[in-house]
Amino acid sequence: MRSLFRQNKQLLIFLLVANLLHTFGHSVWRAMFNNFAVERIGVGADAIGWIQSVRELPGLLAFAVAFLALLFKEMRIMAVSLILLGVGIVFTGQSSSVPVLLMATLVMSLGFHYFNPGNNGLILMSFAHRDTPRIMGQLKSIGALAAVLATGTVYFFVGYLGYEMMFGVVGALVSVGGVILFILGKGGHNLPTHRKVKLRKRYWLFYTLTFLMGSRRHIFTTFAPFLLVKAYGVDVRLMSLLLLVNSLVNVYVLQKVGKLVARFGERALLTVAFAALIPIFLGYAYVGFLPLLYVFFIVDNVLFGFNLAMPTYLQKIAVSPEELTANMSLQETINHISAVIIPVAGGYIWIRFGSQAPFLVGVGIAVLSLALTQLMGRHHSSDGAHAQGIG
Repeated sequence: MRSLFRQNKQLLIFLLVANLLHTFGHSVWRAMFNNFAVERIGVGADAIGWIQSVRELPGLLAFAVAFLALLFKEMRIMAVSLILLGVGIVFTGQSSSVPVLLMATLVMSLGFHYFNPGNNGLILMSFAHRDTPRIMGQLKSIGALAAVLATGTVYFFVGYLGYEMMFGVVGALVSVGGVILFILGKGGHNLPTHRKVKLRKRYWLFYTLTFLMGSRRHIFTTFAPFLLVKAYGVDVRLMSLLLLVNSLVNVYVLQKVGKLVARFGERALLTVAFAALIPIFLGYAYVGFLPLLYVFFIVDNVLFGFNLAMPTYLQKIAVSPEELTANMSLQETINHISAVIIPVAGGYIWIRFGSQAPFLVGVGIAVLSLALTQLMGRHHSSDGAHAQGIG
């Protein structure tokens, strides 16, 4: 990593700062948003539902980044995304009504969701296969550290500064950082000069696993906390502690995941991840021992980090580096299709068949994903890949 840093110092510093700002800003917004909306504006359950729907809309439309990349380099897209994220955070704190809060949320969400395709596309085009998993693991680890810092910042300072000042200061920090990165990101760092919006049958396994992974994620993130609260009476302080432990564990684990992907390959790591999901989902369906459910909650969060194997898999099978950003954008959109479908369908299944049912669906998704993962490295061996990067 040290030699890699010496060779790509400016690019890695750009990625480091951009990812820190992105995760820190959004984590602060997420930590304060619900309390601010209820306490300052008096938002009810109906309005919060609309707001959350609006928040997911840019994710569904993230494929637009593929077309933006035809005009602008990924570094510029990331910088503008940070500016929008910061502006949205600032105006969240200035909101005095639900319509204004909706608009602020939309701007924030545009910045948040449009950052990721540009970020992943930039990494995949800039580094060689052997280095990409380590880079992604390190950046995800730094993101987990930023989430811990954000949680601590809100905990220690919101009582003194208040919601409005906290949103204002953090949002301004993110936006100013975005402006600086916009200026620094004009060079392009030897990226391919053209982009292609090209979807291929060749990538069908990547698309399918992306949807399945998004589906299993939203089953767990929607219904595991709900089960803990509704069935076992877990309070908000304990839920916050579990989330904090998740972030602390990921600071260490995610960089190791990147190294393991580089050493053993995507198929091996995803096989372990999907196999481990089966007892976790079965546990939430049938186990009533709370300490074990807490362990499952933390382990499942660690397994989310194994998803970094998907971009590196795409990098290996890609026909051309110019297609990477477009397909990273599509990955974001596919994830949000599952985000719209799964919570609604899972809620109906819960009511119709009981609390075990969504988790049993999760078992089925894990088994299917495990089977499809075994096809990695087999269906594309004849024609090879061309995205080698510059690392």
